[in-house]
Amino acid sequence: MRTQAFENAYGGTPSWEIGRPQGAVLRLEEAGRIGGSVLDAGCGTGDASVYLARRGHHVVGFDFAPSAIAIAARKAADAGLAGRARFFVADALRLGDGLQAADVAPIAFDTVLDIGLFHTLQPTDRRAYVAALRSLIAPDGRLFLLTWSDRNPFGYGPERVRRRDIRAAVAGRWRVESIVDEALETRLGAGHAHAWLAELSPLPVADTSRVAGPGAKLTPPRSRRHPRASQE
Repeated sequence: MRTQAFENAYGGTPSWEIGRPQGAVLRLEEAGRIGGSVLDAGCGTGDASVYLARRGHHVVGFDFAPSAIAIAARKAADAGLAGRARFFVADALRLGDGLQAADVAPIAFDTVLDIGLFHTLQPTDRRAYVAALRSLIAPDGRLFLLTWSDRNPFGYGPERVRRRDIRAAVAGRWRVESIVDEALETRLGAGHAHAWLAELSPLPVADTSRVAGPGAKLTPPRSRRHPRASQE
């Protein structure tokens, strides 16, 4: 049901597809906050992935909608970046299955980006999702989560997310470095909405391989690192 709903959205132009990377992604990259290899969670048609690949990152993106992934792969190929940006179809709640089906070896990414995926999940599903992401990040990596904010009015857009909702979902798996005000650009209304940008670092976990999939080996490709400015 969820797959069909997202697939149907790509019969036209979804409100979240703005034809360019989100401004928050540009600001993070220009500030040197996005390091090395990148997992783009809920990549859509790949604008952020292709931008980051063009900047020298190795990027893997996944999305629920096969049509979005087909467009993303085509964008990367047209830009001559197919070797740096790869895409596969996956359900965010079954990432291990998606990796296996796409024959993508689980690796420890330096950076994970979630630009608008978290708020599409039911609150009861968020902990399993962020646990899966935890299993795919390097020990010194960062997760940047840009999500719809409770500062937006009722009845407009997706699930309204409070700061404490983010903290509750990531507790025990991630350290919250900061949650700051941001904008989520959209094709709706004024063209932007209130958002939270959370920066999260991984906490030690005894056995992350159970989330990524049985027997998964996490072997990160080290392309380059950026200094990171921490906000407490």
